[in-house]
Amino acid sequence: MFNLEKIVRPNIQQLKAYSSARDEFKGEAEVYLDANENPFGSLNRYPDPQQTAIKKRLSEIKGVNENQIFIGNGSDEVIDLAFRIFCKPGKDKALTFTPSYGMYNVSATINDVSLIELPLTEDFQIDINSLETYLADESLKLIFICSPNNPTGNCFTKETIEFILRNFKGIVIIDEAYIDFSTKTSFINQLNNYPNLIVSQTFSKAWALASVRVGVAYANSTIINLYNKVKPPYNVSALNQKAVLEKLDNIAQFEIEKNIILNEKEKLEKELQEIEFIKKVYPSEANFILIEVTNATELYNQLVAQKIITRNRNGLVHNCIRVTIGSEKENKQFIKALEKLSVTPNKVNKGTLNFKKQ
Repeated sequence: MFNLEKIVRPNIQQLKAYSSARDEFKGEAEVYLDANENPFGSLNRYPDPQQTAIKKRLSEIKGVNENQIFIGNGSDEVIDLAFRIFCKPGKDKALTFTPSYGMYNVSATINDVSLIELPLTEDFQIDINSLETYLADESLKLIFICSPNNPTGNCFTKETIEFILRNFKGIVIIDEAYIDFSTKTSFINQLNNYPNLIVSQTFSKAWALASVRVGVAYANSTIINLYNKVKPPYNVSALNQKAVLEKLDNIAQFEIEKNIILNEKEKLEKELQEIEFIKKVYPSEANFILIEVTNATELYNQLVAQKIITRNRNGLVHNCIRVTIGSEKENKQFIKALEKLSVTPNKVNKGTLNFKKQ
């Protein structure tokens, strides 16, 4: 049975959170002399440390309580704080599945936590049979599941994720950075069923606020209280909070832009399948497509020469590049660039790509 107290680091349990001036006084006043702020300027006041307005709006949209929401400085803060709260440096472990998002490894290394990386199956699914010995390891405190997964673009089955949630005594973090583009249902609606569940989402992708750096964690209120204990007092700026609120007040435009991206993805998938040297176009539940080609590094470099930047994922998935869905104009330019390339017949085995003669 899951017991939160057993997996929280003792020093975090005993930690008394820093109480900022804006934590101690909430509301409106005429004179503020409590926070050692400069009285001049329009950005001279500290922001709301609890991001109350954003939580209130998200609560309405997502159907969860405000005390089940943590607002972070990007999803990377959500990931990093999980290591700080639950993993003793040099002793505890975390687990994820590869290929996946590289920050799990980076954060684990920074926090001196051993990260177990289990390979996905050939169809990019989790092999439950490979998990049994790890789930029983008492030093394993975190499991990260990126779904839709980056860079593969697929979702893991609901049955597999629920199996892990039921059988693991530690924390399961489902990274749903791309869930807004997916046909699958978010695990947010399972929060009350699984006390060890954290769902991470972001405003960087479907909400078009990558430069704002705001991420969200949804969990039970006890876990959220731990996050609030550990976070810096003013972790999200007033400017960034304002940008998020403006987006949340215009859901209609969000839906329009999301549907444009999804329609463009469908068109791009069909066009890519007509390119001679593209061996496979992987199904995607995200705003990107993973494609297998004859020679990923050569293709990447030749696209760079045409001032088109994709992501070379050859180091994670052999001979694959990841292509983000851009605007209609950008996607047309990308396809046009691909159509200038061909596989030289006498070098097919080496997978060399060359420009067609114009």
